[in-house]
Amino acid sequence: MKLKSAITANDYVIGVVDDPAALDARAWDALLATQARPTPFMRHAYLAAMHSSASAVPATGWSPCFLTLHDGDALAGAAALYVKSHSYGEYVFDWAWADAYRRHGLRYYPKLLGAVPFTPVPGTRLLARDDRARAALVARITELALSTGMSSAHVLFIDENDRSAFARAGWLIRENVQFHWTRDATAPAPDFDGFLATLQRHKRKNIVQERRRVREAGVVFSVHEGVAIDEATWDFFHQCYTRTYEAHGSTPYLTRAFFAAMRQTMPEHWVMFVAQRDGRPIAASLIAIDRALGVAWGRYWGCIEAVPCLHFEACYYQPLDWCIANGVCRFEGGAQGEHKMARGLLPTVTHSAHWLRDERFSSAVADFLAREGEGIEAYVDELRERSPFRTSGGSSSSSPSPG
Repeated sequence: MKLKSAITANDYVIGVVDDPAALDARAWDALLATQARPTPFMRHAYLAAMHSSASAVPATGWSPCFLTLHDGDALAGAAALYVKSHSYGEYVFDWAWADAYRRHGLRYYPKLLGAVPFTPVPGTRLLARDDRARAALVARITELALSTGMSSAHVLFIDENDRSAFARAGWLIRENVQFHWTRDATAPAPDFDGFLATLQRHKRKNIVQERRRVREAGVVFSVHEGVAIDEATWDFFHQCYTRTYEAHGSTPYLTRAFFAAMRQTMPEHWVMFVAQRDGRPIAASLIAIDRALGVAWGRYWGCIEAVPCLHFEACYYQPLDWCIANGVCRFEGGAQGEHKMARGLLPTVTHSAHWLRDERFSSAVADFLAREGEGIEAYVDELRERSPFRTSGGSSSSSPSPG
């Protein structure tokens, strides 16, 4: 597919770039820093590593076509876009839409996708210096999909500014649910025991029992932050990460080279928890952090030896303990997982935006999304009624009940 490298429209110079490394990293990151919901995953180094490590490349079904808007020499807008030949690694599932196209003799792939590959983290996707540039990005994404013959365009895990811009342009908005822990600003828990005290008795008891089972199995954890995560520790983590995919009969999305790039270019954004038994590492989990934002994100885990409840300890209790101790305000547990509620993570609605070229399918999907949205709303209401916290809404301001 041949893409124009630059055209002029609405006083912006529009660029489409097929290699993130060709972008001005400093200008990209400076624009990202001004957004409503920046995350480390939209940093140039993260996106470039996806490409340079052969993780998100045409051979794996991810063909970059990053969009830029320049006003003179200034970068006024940008979006990380990919031409996709499948729907793997997205976490907003449209397989049924693709199947409907196939059954009607139409091609759903290739499609245009705006997302951080393999990273279901809500945040700003339209990097724009103002509303005018944001609207221009939406228009250019639509035009790019049209001019290249795409069946559709999708931008995933968007922030509120993005959602408003897409909705004004007539795109369809889809809702989904994740589970996040948020520090109580009125009465923050001083430590993990204080966090436990905010939970209902049976939830608290289950967590205590799960942690005890891990300790009694002889497992202890070490915590490694930033540059202190040495190459051998990254090697072990990648071994665990790969094992997890192999256990499910699938292929890991991220290569060892990607994590090597993270160690080199973004070490300050990573914390690793390594489980050991009898002096030998047996499991590891990795979270991403942004100390300036006060946010942490659960990312990956794996083990080479099975221990009951080790997954919960490595992926929830160790990270939450670290977050509480380090003043983190929010811990996002990643895609899906209603079981996370029992560990103190509450439902949070996320959004994505969708445009379909075929008006018949667009109308059908719009009807589906309206009904799906009603179901999501009812589901979230039900979940919130089942809050694991002792008071409604997850407040930790009250004293714990006996026991």
